[in-house]
Amino acid sequence: MTTTASPTDLARALRALRKHLEYLKEEGVTEVEVSRATLTALKLRAKAAPTRPAPRMMPAAAPAPRPATAQPAAPQPAKAATGDAVSAGLAAIAREVAACRACRLCEKRTNVVPGQGNPHPEIMFIGEGPGADEDEQGLAFVGRAGQLLTSIINAMGFSRDEVFIGNVVKCRPPDNRTPAPDEMAACLPYLARQIDLLKPKLIVALGATAVKGLFNDEKIAITKQRGNWMNYRGIDVMPTFHPAYLLRNPPAKREVWMDMKTVLAKLGRQAPTKG
Repeated sequence: MTTTASPTDLARALRALRKHLEYLKEEGVTEVEVSRATLTALKLRAKAAPTRPAPRMMPAAAPAPRPATAQPAAPQPAKAATGDAVSAGLAAIAREVAACRACRLCEKRTNVVPGQGNPHPEIMFIGEGPGADEDEQGLAFVGRAGQLLTSIINAMGFSRDEVFIGNVVKCRPPDNRTPAPDEMAACLPYLARQIDLLKPKLIVALGATAVKGLFNDEKIAITKQRGNWMNYRGIDVMPTFHPAYLLRNPPAKREVWMDMKTVLAKLGRQAPTKG
């Protein structure tokens, strides 16, 4: 028996679809494959749709030159507009990164990895560069080191969707080598623009390369600098060890957790207690 979706269910599904497409756009996806069966179903649904306006749309007597965008956004219109502007800015940077050939890293990449997350994060995590898994998926920190970073973020009381995660370079260095200074310099303007858009309350720099690239200083030693606040254009920066280092040196997890508790204290938060 065929079940007909209610207008409320249809509106909910359309909002979910729109959110997913916006996410794909932010990640640089410009084409989405749709099956013939899906297109047919959509056409049939459009023919069967009621001609009267849905309850949450504008009244029929009111002018509606663009009904497709007449989404109810009432309580906080200013914040919503700002979020749209930030998302649009991040998407524009992602498109530029996808076309970038400013350094040799573009020659062997599979996908660029512009970074992803909340457009209004309290914390921005910055790593060194994409690895094999990241290069394959086009997403930052999704390999073993990324899984450990996710655990750290969760232990702090956040989810990955509540923070922003990126790298100093947006393309994978061959054989996961350390990015060269000129490669970091070529990519840093993209990162700087992302930081200007995101306006995080603070930044966590993961590993020596992230700190050196962010501050353009090859003399920084992470073993001496970790746990000590730095400042990037008015934003507090906490340098700490990279999750990949923790996979090789598990005892260093204790030091990183001390750094994360310092970060939480700066935000006026405490780590959630384990139940």
